[in-house]
Amino acid sequence: QVQLVESGGGSVQAGGSLRLSCAHFGYTYTTNCMGWFRQVPGKEREGVASIDSRGSRYVDSVKGRFTISKDNAKNTLYLQMNSLQPEDTAMYYCAASAAWICGLGGSDFRYWGQGTQVTVSS
Repeated sequence: QVQLVESGGGSVQAGGSLRLSCAHFGYTYTTNCMGWFRQVPGKEREGVASIDSRGSRYVDSVKGRFTISKDNAKNTLYLQMNSLQPEDTAMYYCAASAAWICGLGGSDFRYWGQGTQVTVSS
């Protein structure tokens, strides 16, 4: 089994920054692919960024502002979020998969964290 624990969410003003962390516990191969998703109540879950053996990818709305990274020694996934905007307000979820490649679709991932709330005020 894999356990994913997110942290780092909070409230910031527009233009501010936050760094989300996702500590993962379990067999290393179960986290070959990792990603960040977000969801606003009443809306579909959106893939924000993912990272795998090929590299990283982002949804268009966060390109140039968010950076996903992975520290294998610390078993931690990060999402550095800069120039935050009110439309970035959402619950952010960490996800993982044993697959070697993945995209931004939720079906690419098997394991999910409980989420951390990010609120950006204007």
